[in-house]
Amino acid sequence: MNIIKYPSEEDVNKAMANDEPLLILISFDGKTAIMSHIDEGVEHHILLMNVGYKDTDVDRFFRIVLDRSGADWTFVCPPDYKNIPFKDKRIEAFYKDGFAVISDFLHSIGYLVGINIPKRYSRHLNVLGDDGSL
Repeated sequence: MNIIKYPSEEDVNKAMANDEPLLILISFDGKTAIMSHIDEGVEHHILLMNVGYKDTDVDRFFRIVLDRSGADWTFVCPPDYKNIPFKDKRIEAFYKDGFAVISDFLHSIGYLVGINIPKRYSRHLNVLGDDGSL
């Protein structure tokens, strides 16, 4: 995996050592991750632009905010995710893929923390069943 640390490896490593919140973007294929202290990255789309991507590329990445207490996943499934036409199947695939890719990344950087989907994003899971379960 290619891990890009913005603005520098030293700055991100220092933020990790101090358990500062991090903005993380992980490509859907799990091959690229971008990390930044939240104060440097500000927002996911701004962080993307700061490392040379277009801000519209945000829909090609899983987005999390991370510290040692957990990983909060900004759960927003793009309407064209894997070109799956049915919303329920698309969200189900996004959910399963996201947990796999995010978990692998977290493990690779030594963060053994839970992945949380904040309530404001969990409404997207309602299409999967009355209780939001898979």
